[in-house]
Amino acid sequence: MENNLAKIRKEKKIGQGYLVEMLGVSRQTISSIENGRCTPSLELAMDIANLLEMPIEDIFIHENRFKQP
Repeated sequence: MENNLAKIRKEKKIGQGYLVEMLGVSRQTISSIENGRCTPSLELAMDIANLLEMPIEDIFIHENRFKQP
């Protein structure tokens, strides 16, 4: 799943360390999400969105497979 996490985090001047501390995950987890190597659980994605005070769909991009042509 694509995401804008690194871009948004940098725009808000938030370091990875802050996310690690607030979310209780490893720096490797945040790095892997930002680089698209892993997809966060729904719970973690929602926690990230709440922490950044943004709609989840502004951070995580999921292609809608059910779009009408």
